[in-house]
Amino acid sequence: MSGVHIEIGRPQQAVKRWSSKSIYFSLLEASHTATIRAESAVFLTQQLSETHSHATTMPATFEQLDTWLAEHNENVGRQYHAYLAARKAGQPRQYFRTKSHALFFLRAVAPTKLVDGSWLYGLMKHWQDPRLASLIKIYLEELGDGVEAMNHVVLYRKLLKLNACEDWKNLDENFFTQGAIQLALAAHTDSHLPEVIGFNLGYEQLPLHLLITAYELKELNIDPYYFTLHTTIDNAQSGHARSAIDAVREAMPLFGDSHDYIRRVIAGVKLNDVGLSTLDIIRQFDLHAEVVRILQSKANIGQFMHSDRCVIAGKTVNEWLADQDQVAVFLAEMENVGWVKRHQNPEDSPFWKVIAGDKAPMFGVFTGYEQQVIYDWIAGEAIESLPMLARLGRPWRMVEKQSIAQEEARHKQYSNVYDFHSGNKLTHQLRLENDFNQDQLSFERHVHSIDNEQKLMQFLVDWMSPAKHYTSLGLCATRYFKSHMDSLF
Repeated sequence: MSGVHIEIGRPQQAVKRWSSKSIYFSLLEASHTATIRAESAVFLTQQLSETHSHATTMPATFEQLDTWLAEHNENVGRQYHAYLAARKAGQPRQYFRTKSHALFFLRAVAPTKLVDGSWLYGLMKHWQDPRLASLIKIYLEELGDGVEAMNHVVLYRKLLKLNACEDWKNLDENFFTQGAIQLALAAHTDSHLPEVIGFNLGYEQLPLHLLITAYELKELNIDPYYFTLHTTIDNAQSGHARSAIDAVREAMPLFGDSHDYIRRVIAGVKLNDVGLSTLDIIRQFDLHAEVVRILQSKANIGQFMHSDRCVIAGKTVNEWLADQDQVAVFLAEMENVGWVKRHQNPEDSPFWKVIAGDKAPMFGVFTGYEQQVIYDWIAGEAIESLPMLARLGRPWRMVEKQSIAQEEARHKQYSNVYDFHSGNKLTHQLRLENDFNQDQLSFERHVHSIDNEQKLMQFLVDWMSPAKHYTSLGLCATRYFKSHMDSLF
């Protein structure tokens, strides 16, 4: 596992830049082709080279790690205390000016959040090695130990769905870089184990932005649970931040040269700097530009869908939409003729009435996220004076309660919770076999037909991949795997 020595500082002969987005989705495929593996290896090496000169606060000796952890958490705590004091004194939100700004953020970080923990997946085939126990434990906890309500990717997928932000796959290239790094580490763990351990060490340290994000999302009626979960599970005393430090020490016996090992661990820590940071993404939001982008995204179809009766500044709506470069001008002309009344209640704007509401002529054309962007843009400077329900929607607890009830109703039909050793269900029985549970029944039968431990565990590991672990069968595989690991360590 420690065979490949990475020359981080050596210039790369290859000058080709690999597409982060292409690598991201290719590595999420069930099976990687040799070409994709080769491309992602070059991509990973390039990122290591580019971050080689980056500064880091991580110490160069094992003895200083505990002090480093304590100082980091104390520093974050002090900064968060100062933030809370400023808010109490009347300062505005530091990150999100409007709800649409926060939803933009949720959507923009989706490529990273939807592969949460993936950098550790390559370790799972080494489940028998006690020197990797802390890292394997972290991965299982990222997967919620197979419990759907605690699986981090499941939680984020639900958050996106509740807020109508599921169109993240259309994001630009630079939003996929960090996720591609994490998947590349998973694909090349056998040659980059210290870098994986280092990346995990850096990623699991509690950042200030996580605390502020959770605080401000709650103010905007967006469920903060995914983010508050990470503030608790990553704690420095008993959580992932502590386990990450333990993992650095536990894996040390795998390497003969401790100096080279720690150098590579530090290189892995620096990979956390690759791509857009949380603050970079927050600062990228431009409300007017996002409205223009949204209208441009509808133009290909919209240019054929409107009647010619409505003429604005001498052009029909179809004619305006036929040229995407004219969309910004089209918005300005809608203001000029009164179709949009900026810095007022959007309900006073004819354009808003056309797109919002169940009986609106253009009902369903704009997603919930897109409507929020348009609402906030029209409201402009008047937004804070508008009714909370109108500008923020229903409290997230109400929305979540309805969603949970639907999930519970679904799970009363299908359950796949088993004891690994006895094979007995631990909860209610599945209903009679039908066309909707064939995949689960086939999975269960196959698991119990495998009489070789190594083959069984490999089968389960395949289902615990970043592409599958959040599915019902992936969650079931995780529970089986977790049960067996508990019996070993």
